[in-house]
Amino acid sequence: MKTPYLSFFSVLILAFLTAGCSKNQEIEKVEEIRPVKTIVVKAPDAGGVRNFPGRIDANKKAELSFRVSGKIQELLVKEGDQVSKGDLIAKLDPTDFQITVSDKKATFTRTSKDYERGKKLVKEGHISKMDYDKLESSFLSAKADLNLAKQQLDYTELTAPFDGTVARRHIQNFEEVQAKQEIVSLNDNDILEVKFNLPENLILRIKKIEGVDVVEQSKLKHEIPVVAMFQSQVGKEFPLMFKEMSTKADASTQTFSVTYTMPKPENIIILPGMTAMVKVDLSQLIDNDNIFYLPVSAVVADVALQGNVWVVDEKTMQVAPVSVKVGTMKGNRIQIKEGLDIGQRVVTAGVPFLYKGLKVTLMKVSEQAEDNIEHSRPVMKNDHQKTQEKG
Repeated sequence: MKTPYLSFFSVLILAFLTAGCSKNQEIEKVEEIRPVKTIVVKAPDAGGVRNFPGRIDANKKAELSFRVSGKIQELLVKEGDQVSKGDLIAKLDPTDFQITVSDKKATFTRTSKDYERGKKLVKEGHISKMDYDKLESSFLSAKADLNLAKQQLDYTELTAPFDGTVARRHIQNFEEVQAKQEIVSLNDNDILEVKFNLPENLILRIKKIEGVDVVEQSKLKHEIPVVAMFQSQVGKEFPLMFKEMSTKADASTQTFSVTYTMPKPENIIILPGMTAMVKVDLSQLIDNDNIFYLPVSAVVADVALQGNVWVVDEKTMQVAPVSVKVGTMKGNRIQIKEGLDIGQRVVTAGVPFLYKGLKVTLMKVSEQAEDNIEHSRPVMKNDHQKTQEKG
């Protein structure tokens, strides 16, 4: 006969086994859902209009200096003075140079007379050809020394090489200066240069125009609408003319220097060193035909080395692979030429762990990668805030 206690324990054990089986069945029914970081594909910038910070410089400028050393006797200009070509800027004390000229002139006179006498004597056979050659050599050397002394005397006067404005005066009157030491900076402000930098990712998007040779494409640079805008002249635009563009990127900024020119505006003051905003319309040269840039981490290759990205269906919240045609890669971004459409959401992290049909959830907006249409490195917002929350 079974005791009541044995029946009670049998029922209890059976209840635990039943509960364990039900829990396992529930676990098996739980669907895998993975949180993912994504980016939404957006259209490339339309129109190709860009604004760049620019700086003003003089089209023609020079740092004037003496070619000889000496003491400043006269300094005839001040900063801001207008000068014309040939005007005297500064003058060194010429005393020592005049003495040198007198000495070299005396030597030249003596050797010149010896040389003239030698011409007659060598013809008459009274001196040898060797002695005559020495007289001729001394004469030519003295002539060269005299010319040099006269030239150095001329170098004691510093004149303006072109019409312009004295931008800066580097020395004071009566100072001792060395040869090649800067005396004044001279600018011609009638024509101004506007310099700005183009980023390399924009250079990468400048396309070749079909049917146009290299020479003609070079001419197109002169036809690109470019204007300068100044903070003091709200609403006004000043047309610019293309001058030159560097073909080697700056080592630190990875940008290419571009220079345009403009006539000096009337009734407003625009001087070298000032800043401007440059508006450039690159519509003719920018390739905007559905070419996107994604983080490299978003693209994986299959066994055939075909590029693939994982796209999220925002209705079903499932992911599926999409084949894409990739282009150039720069740093941690890669060009997507074909396969994606505007508005698609692409997974940017953890793609090796995805499979077709996997359900996903989107991370919070603050944890998503920023849109990368500007072709910059994808960044995470509020990283510092998240670190604090975890702490």
